[in-house]
Amino acid sequence: MEKLKRFLLLVFVAALGGVISLIASNFLPDNKSHAWFGTPLNVKTAGYDIKTITVPTFDFADVSEAVTPTVVYIKTKITEKNSDGQEAQPRNPFDDLFGSPFGFRAPQQGPQEASGSGVIISDKGYIVTNNHVVKDASEIEVVLNDKRAYKADVIGKDPNTDIALIKINADGLSPVKYGNSDNLRVGEWVLAVGNPFNLTSTVTAGIVSAKGRSLNLLGRGTSIESFIQTDAAVNPGNSGGALINSKGELIGINTAIASQTGSYAGYSFAVPINIVNKVVNDLMEFGEVQRGFLGVNIKDVDYKLAEEKELKSTKGVYVEALTEKGAAEAAGIKKGDVIVKVDGHEVNSVPTLQENIGRHKPGDEVIVTVEREGKTKDLSVILRNKDGKTGVVTSATKELKKMLGAEFETASDADMKKLKVGNGIRVKNIEKGKFKEAGIPSGFVITSIDKNGVYSSNDVYRMLQSKKGGVMVEGYLPTGEHKYYVLELD
Repeated sequence: MEKLKRFLLLVFVAALGGVISLIASNFLPDNKSHAWFGTPLNVKTAGYDIKTITVPTFDFADVSEAVTPTVVYIKTKITEKNSDGQEAQPRNPFDDLFGSPFGFRAPQQGPQEASGSGVIISDKGYIVTNNHVVKDASEIEVVLNDKRAYKADVIGKDPNTDIALIKINADGLSPVKYGNSDNLRVGEWVLAVGNPFNLTSTVTAGIVSAKGRSLNLLGRGTSIESFIQTDAAVNPGNSGGALINSKGELIGINTAIASQTGSYAGYSFAVPINIVNKVVNDLMEFGEVQRGFLGVNIKDVDYKLAEEKELKSTKGVYVEALTEKGAAEAAGIKKGDVIVKVDGHEVNSVPTLQENIGRHKPGDEVIVTVEREGKTKDLSVILRNKDGKTGVVTSATKELKKMLGAEFETASDADMKKLKVGNGIRVKNIEKGKFKEAGIPSGFVITSIDKNGVYSSNDVYRMLQSKKGGVMVEGYLPTGEHKYYVLELD
């Protein structure tokens, strides 16, 4: 009986609902806009067409498979030096934070170690990475994707872009393909390939979030910061790794993250490949980056500055001052000008202007377009070096190489095992110079200079750079014979 009552109640409620709906449909107006009260809304759309956003139909498997072998794992050892260049006494890192409660420093166990990533750019063994990855390294080891490991030499470093070039002696390398970072668009898909947290061959994906970012990471002055900003996950260990477009082309070197914790927090930053390429070519050819300077103090044009200086728009970069006898002054650029283009490329920020000028070397001609008193003017500018001249800057290391008359390569593991040594640099290609005068032969493995251990060719140049008079070079002949030679340096 109770179940029957419940059933009849449900039937009644359903019937009552139908009656109410019928009454409402007869009394309410038939308004297709569904605006029951007041006048119908007159909705207008935006004044542009929006294309339908579709998720890409491709996956990243093929690109990842092709690019991963071009990215290497870099391990470094960092040995602190005293003011006289000798190895410092190891110390407890907690002393730096809290001081030593007992007035002494407890020793650490051996040198510090660090790691990062690098990208193979040549089958000759050249690898590009970040300067901060190898900056203070006494030893550098490169581990390839196929697990082969090699000692590496530093060819050159550029702190102003945080780019370094290193080299290994290896065969069968897979160099990456270069892209063009100028063609990169905000919103484009990219991959970050590297070794975060010692996890080798890691690939993450994201999009380009912005271009021409400056974070003031490298300091002001001659530094160039025009980073590609992405939301591809990058963490410690990714530094020096590859930023790749959907075609599998290298378009940047991952360098930094924006984080308050030291771990990925949403954005990462990469040096554009067009800047990297300029730096690498200069380091190979000159041993030092040949950077052209415009000779101006500049600032971004914002709303306040445009209003204060009565400028027509907020586009361009404002010239606050000129370097005396600099390239800009010689070309007729004046204080108060607004630089809007370089060689036809628009520049709307300081980083973009620095990037465009930084791609050129001293002596190059660029066309700078300025706005002055409401008029646009093209000016031909011959860029100058840091000394205010138009010639390239000769590296002191390059001059030393010429004087020594020898080239060096990291001794192979087989060489060091045979000679029973833990470090060394092998001499090759002896020509006219100090090494030939001292009687040092090709194949000689240098283990120390004036009793200081030699781990890389960079150590040789650093140790000999400021030496004068007799310098003792110690090492082994290929036969295993232990030998000493004396270099007479001017």
